[in-house]
Amino acid sequence: MSSFPSPAAAQSGAGVTRRLAAAIARAAPLNDAAAIAAARRGVLDFLAAAFAGANDAGYRKLLAVIGEGSRGDAAVIGHPETGRPHSLNALDAALVNGYAGHALDYDDVHSSVRGHPSTVLLPALFALAQTERRSAYDLLAAYVVGVETMARLGLALGSRHYERGFHNTATLGALGAAAAASFLLGLDAAAIDNALGLAATQAAGLRLQFGSEAKPLHAGQAARAGLLSARLAAAGLQGSPAALDGPEGFFAVFGDGAAQPERALEGWGAPWQIVAPGLYFKPWPCCTATHYAVHAALTLREAHRLAPGDIERAVVTFPPGGDTPLSHRAPSTGLEGRFSVEYALAAALIDGALSVATFADVPVRADLAAFAQRVTRAYDATAPRASTDPATRFSTVEITLRGGAVLRHKTDRLHSADDLRAKFADAVGHDPAFATLPAFVDTMETAGDLAILFQAFPRIHA
Repeated sequence: MSSFPSPAAAQSGAGVTRRLAAAIARAAPLNDAAAIAAARRGVLDFLAAAFAGANDAGYRKLLAVIGEGSRGDAAVIGHPETGRPHSLNALDAALVNGYAGHALDYDDVHSSVRGHPSTVLLPALFALAQTERRSAYDLLAAYVVGVETMARLGLALGSRHYERGFHNTATLGALGAAAAASFLLGLDAAAIDNALGLAATQAAGLRLQFGSEAKPLHAGQAARAGLLSARLAAAGLQGSPAALDGPEGFFAVFGDGAAQPERALEGWGAPWQIVAPGLYFKPWPCCTATHYAVHAALTLREAHRLAPGDIERAVVTFPPGGDTPLSHRAPSTGLEGRFSVEYALAAALIDGALSVATFADVPVRADLAAFAQRVTRAYDATAPRASTDPATRFSTVEITLRGGAVLRHKTDRLHSADDLRAKFADAVGHDPAFATLPAFVDTMETAGDLAILFQAFPRIHA
C-alpha cells in the first residue's frame, strides 16, 4: 500500500483520490479465496432479488420506456412485452437490471455503505463483462473491488450524508460502480482517478423517494453512471482530477462536515469488506431498519404462542437515528410498508411471516392497518446514535398483553438469510429450469460460463 500523508494532510483529504485510484488499480482479490467465495454468494443473492423484481410493475414501466430506442448485446432480466428487445446496450442494461435488483428491497446491504452495493455493482459488471467478453473470475474480482470502494467511501463520508436525506446506494454506488468497471477494464491509476471524478459529479439520489417506484431507479442510475464513467475515462474524456479532495470535492460537498477522508484507504483489503463485515442477505423484502424489530417480534410470537387478539399494544425502541429510513408510519400500500416498522411488525405478529406478497403495491389489508395503529416508536437516548457501525444498531420490542403482562425482546444483530439457494428457488417460483443455477454460480470461471449465465436472464417472465 502506498504511504499515507501527514496527519494534517490526511485531515484535509489531500491526495485521497489519487491514492484510492492506485489501490484500485493494483488490487488482487483473486488471491483471497474467502473474498471470491463471498462474491459468489453475493451474485446468487442479487439474482434472487432481481429475478423476483422482474415481476415488479415499476420495472416493467421502466423497461417499456428504455426498450423503445435501445438495442444491444447486454442481456436484460425478464421478458419484456411482446415485440420488445430481450437485450439492450450496456448502459441501458445496467440501468434496468439495477432497477430489477432493488425493486423489492430484497437485495443485500452492507453496514459500511449504509446501503445496497450489489444491485449497483453487478448490473454494471454484467453489462460490461458481456460486451467485453470477460471471464467470470474477472467479474468476481471486479465485484470485490467495487464493494471495497463503496464501503470504504461510506466509512469515510460519515453518517450526516444519509441523515441529511441522501441515499447512499445512489451516491456511493456511482463511485463504486466506476471503480469496479475500471478494474474490469484494466485501467491504470490515472484513468481510475478520472473515472471516480466523473462518477462523483453524477452522484445523486434522495431518501424522500423511499416507498415509491423511484427508489430502485437510484440503483439503476448509479450502475449506469459508474459504467459510463469508466468507459468515458477509458476513451480519454477528462474531468477534474482529484475530485474527492479539497473544499469543493466529493467529501466536502457531500459529507456535511462529518467526512474523514483518510478512512477511504484505512485497512484497504485487509480484510476485504465483502468478507468482513460482509454482505447482509435479507430474509424479508423490506427495509433493513425494520429487520431488528421483526426478528424480535417473531421471537416473542413463537416463544409465547401469541395471537393477535392477545396484544394490546407494542412499542419499538430504536437508538437515536435508528429509524431514519422508516418514513411511513401509516402506509396505504405494501410498497410504502417496506419502510414502516409499524406495518412490518403488524405483519410479523399477525401472519407470522413476511413475504414478497406482504409488500406488494396494493392497498394494505384492513387488519394489518388496524394493528399497525397500536404500534408506536420510542428512542433510547442513552444509546450511541445509529451509524455505519453495526454495534450502534438495535431494536427492542415491548408487547403489552390484554391482561397487562409485558413481554420484551431486544435484537442487536441482523439475522441473515442463511440458505440462499432456498431464497433463489422461491424467487423463481421453484421453476425446475433454474434448479442448477445456484451450483453453477458457485463454480463459474470462464467467459463461456458467464455467457451461459446471461442466457438465463430473459427466461424469467415478468
